[in-house]
Amino acid sequence: MTSLHTRRAGVLLHITSLPGPHGIGDLGPDAFRFVDWLAQAGQRIWQLLPTNPIGPGNSPYQSVSAFAGSPLMVALEPLIAAGWLPTPALPGHGFDAPQVDFSHVVPWRLTQLRAAFAGFRQQADAAAQAALNAWAANQRDWLDDYTLFMALETAHHGAPWWQWPAALRDRDASALAAARQTHAEEIAFWRFVQWCFDTQMDALKRYANAQGVLLMSDLPIFIAHHSADCWARPDLYFLDADCQPTVVAGCPPDAMAPTGQRWGNPLYRWDRMAAEGYAWWSARVRRALAQADIFRIDHFRGFAGYYEIPADCPTAERGEWLPGPGKALFDAITRDVGELPIVAEDLGLITADVVQLREDCGFPGMKILQFGFGTDASDEFLPHNWQRDCVAYTGTHDNDTVRGWWQAASDTERRFAGSYLAASDADIHWCMIRACCNSVADMAIFPLQDVLGLDASHRMNTPGTMGPQNWSWRFEWHWLNDEHRRVLGLICAASGRAPFGLV
Repeated sequence: MTSLHTRRAGVLLHITSLPGPHGIGDLGPDAFRFVDWLAQAGQRIWQLLPTNPIGPGNSPYQSVSAFAGSPLMVALEPLIAAGWLPTPALPGHGFDAPQVDFSHVVPWRLTQLRAAFAGFRQQADAAAQAALNAWAANQRDWLDDYTLFMALETAHHGAPWWQWPAALRDRDASALAAARQTHAEEIAFWRFVQWCFDTQMDALKRYANAQGVLLMSDLPIFIAHHSADCWARPDLYFLDADCQPTVVAGCPPDAMAPTGQRWGNPLYRWDRMAAEGYAWWSARVRRALAQADIFRIDHFRGFAGYYEIPADCPTAERGEWLPGPGKALFDAITRDVGELPIVAEDLGLITADVVQLREDCGFPGMKILQFGFGTDASDEFLPHNWQRDCVAYTGTHDNDTVRGWWQAASDTERRFAGSYLAASDADIHWCMIRACCNSVADMAIFPLQDVLGLDASHRMNTPGTMGPQNWSWRFEWHWLNDEHRRVLGLICAASGRAPFGLV
């Protein structure tokens, strides 16, 4: 069990933001090189965003599966080395640019994976075939439904599952059996892709751990309507006779969003999940812990109380708060899986019951330093008000970069932050990193953009928007230099988060 109460620091960088020749960051050589850089800089945590397949808007938080890995993260180099894939010719669509061009990258990567699958079929030795078969047998609880779902989605040209023929939509046993025969080749392809992902993710985790670096993943609370999870177990969600949600997830209106946020995810039937001992959640957490040492659980407040919006409401203005499963859920998962190394994303409208649930579960929460300068010294996001059982962030993937925040902040905020942090235009990013590191928080984590001191044009995501900039940011190796490593290492060593010998 990984302790969350050891003094550590780390960097937030999604796999897709890594450099590399194939249009998007993946689990290939650049991921291992980044682990080396982290270790040399005294960093002990690499925090990722969800590694599931992307969904609408290229978001990793709207995936077709809560269990599968992203095909886009499967590195091609190991497939080439195995002799299954010829070295591909790179298209001239800016694959080396510091932005992911999803419109070109997605079809190109899938073409390469299909070629690798054909090569595997023709050339893989008995040991490789046996390894795939053994892995698939061990993962069949989620893999069988996922691979069939993907094969049927392909056969129906991307149409959502509720628009498939009724027998397939409603999972008629004979129709599913026939589909498994008809689409056996496509099912085998998606099984191969997931085996590649798992094999590569396991290799990266082993390497990181050997270098003293822990992987921290991200678990979205909700699943997408168009997903293998919802199709496989529609009884666990509030759906009508046409398989459409009757209520959806979101959050209520506030000063930042006058009509609230309507996320649109189907909501769980917690009563039915409870009747099964929350087995689906235990399986999901077990899967997450096979790929990472720690995981952040998104929208933790939804387990204390969640906001339910009628599906016919185009905004979030007519919703209501309802009680979530509470500690019973995490007690059940703990009984099934063991102790849970969870960081609770407890941002937004946090009420006393949410705080109580987090404390009862023993999960650290999150503190975002950018949030601390809008009021006065009593603000909960200022370091002198923090407690040990939290993770300190300069910002997250949903925030502006520190430099972008500083440049857009009001004069009052800048004066307050400048005085509190002894910061100026030149060093605001290092001052925020230092404040997080010097705090009592057990863990301190910073987006790589903040280590590099980058401006708002480099932010990862702007919530509530679907622009092409979202989720597409990548860095280039020449942006990172010895000074970044040295300064970050010194700050972490001086605050007891890294040994002085490294720097």
